[in-house]
Amino acid sequence: MNIYVSNLSFNVQDEDLKDYFQDYGEVTSAKVITDKFTNRSRGFGFVEMSDDAAAEKAIKELNGAMVDGRSMSVTVAKPREERSNNNNKRSFSNSGSSNRW
Repeated sequence: MNIYVSNLSFNVQDEDLKDYFQDYGEVTSAKVITDKFTNRSRGFGFVEMSDDAAAEKAIKELNGAMVDGRSMSVTVAKPREERSNNNNKRSFSNSGSSNRW
């Protein structure tokens, strides 16, 4: 089961995240998501556990737990939605327009 963990302290590393969940069962992966430009934590991550019952227990018991002065939010991860190439972004080209803005 894939678990979404948010409201993490920016000091939490992958290994820390894994340690929080290990008491509940086997953690197959734990990853804190980082900003691609600064390499700084974005305050959330994902944990993968092999046993769904253990994962459910971890979610129930760790949701709202205080870690580094922050209350973690722990839920079942939702599948990532595909992004379209044209997601209603405005075009800022000047073609066909005499307006400066």
